Formats: sequence, C-alpha cells, structure tokens
Amino acid sequence: MAEYILIVEDDASLAKGLCRALESPEIRTECCGTLKEAERRLEEWGQERGRLPLLLLDVNLPDGSGFDFLKAVKETYDIPVILLTANDMELDIVAGLEQGAEDYITKPFSLAVLRARVAAVLRRRHPGASEESAREADAAPPGLQKANSDASGVMVEPEAAHWGDSGDAACNDLHVIFDEYDLDFGRMLFCVKGHPIELGKTEQKLLRYFIANRGATLNRSMLIDRIWSDGAEYVDENALSVAVNRLREKLSARAYIKTVYGVGYVWAKERQEPYE
Repeated sequence: MAEYILIVEDDASLAKGLCRALESPEIRTECCGTLKEAERRLEEWGQERGRLPLLLLDVNLPDGSGFDFLKAVKETYDIPVILLTANDMELDIVAGLEQGAEDYITKPFSLAVLRARVAAVLRRRHPGASEESAREADAAPPGLQKANSDASGVMVEPEAAHWGDSGDAACNDLHVIFDEYDLDFGRMLFCVKGHPIELGKTEQKLLRYFIANRGATLNRSMLIDRIWSDGAEYVDENALSVAVNRLREKLSARAYIKTVYGVGYVWAKERQEPYE
C-alpha cells in the first residue's frame, strides 16, 4: 500500500521540488501553500482515502505559525509530522519536538537528508520495515550524521569535535598551525607558506569543519546541512563540489582535501603528495 505525504510549503518551486524528490512507486505526494488549505486537505483526505498522510510542515507560513498548526493537528489526528525550519535554534527545535513532531529538517538541506529523515519516520510508523530501509534511515539522524560503515575515519559533530594525537591545539582555540598552514579563525586570518589567503564566509565554514575533523570522512549530506545554515531555500549538491574545489585551489590543498567517492570528503592528517 502506498504511503502519502502532504507537503505544506508556501514556496511553490521548493514544494514542487520536494514532491519530485519524494515521489516513488511506494510514495504519493501532494502540496499546499497555506495552513488553511492544509487543514481542509487533511479533513478531506480521511474521507477520500481512509488513510492520513505523513505531514511535511514548514514552520513559517503566510497565514500562521507551523508550531500552532502542529499542536492543533496532533490534538486531532494521529499522524507523523516532520518540521521544515530555517531556524536551527535549540529552543525552536525543542518546542517542535515537545508539541509532537517526529523530526525536523533545517533549511537548506540535501535531498539525501530529506529522503533519509522521511524514511526514518515511515519506518517507525511501520516497524516491520526491512533492515535495508533501517540502515538508510539511520544515515541522517537529527543533529549528528553517522559515518558510513565502509567509510574511513569516524564522523563527529563539528561543534563537539576533538583533535587527534597530532599535537595540534584544541579546537576551541580557533588558531592552528601545521605544515605550511597558519589558520586563525578568530581573526579570520589564513596563511599558506606565510602568504595571506582571502576566504569567503562559506569557505571559512567549510575549512573549519575540515580542520576540526582532520582524518575523518565527512558525509556530503551533513556538510551541506551544516555549511549552508543561513536560511537559504535550497542548496544543490553541486554547490558543495564547487566550494570544495575552490577551497582546494585557494589553499593549494589538493594534497590534503581528498574525495571519498560515494561518501564525501576528508582532510588527510598528513599530505599525500609533494607540495606544489
């Protein structure tokens, strides 16, 4: 039996993109742009199909708060809800979960993260799901991306990252010096072989995640979810490839930033080719 997802999102282009991303032989989707329309469709849905959908709910809508709608929905229907939010503030996340949301996704997000979160909720809704589905769903839990079982290294939450035994300074110092690099994140001064390098905001964030997790393979989905956290509507996965290549060139870091094909990237603890 097919699963149904009702997407409540006022950005029409994003809503259509979400529908296309989630549609499959097992999943049917429908979009609406206001809370009023969503309320009407939920009332009609049970009468028409006898089965209520999973609700993918934006928290900022033109005719009201998604949090208020979430509370009302949970008081009326027994359906799972995933929140879409541009706010990654802890209070917003806690408020949504306390009001009954099964999960949340912070904009911008990758399609891989979206599919994995939806799969996780559907799996919990139907405990008999296959082990393969369970493994896919566990790939992107809220707040912490697990390393792939066949990936090298261990992925950690960047904000709680630690340094290995290489003798580097603690991450919280925000100033590290190793090999030809002098990276001062506090003063936003980055030097390669004594020469200052100008980095944009996105490049600085990306570099910090790499350095905070040297030697660990970082999943593409997690990087996208974390690096672009400024409320943008959607980030294509190609944006990450472009940013990584630009960072490689600016820092002459091809000896360090390595692609782990099918998984993501890693900043090697030791250079793997001679300096240029």
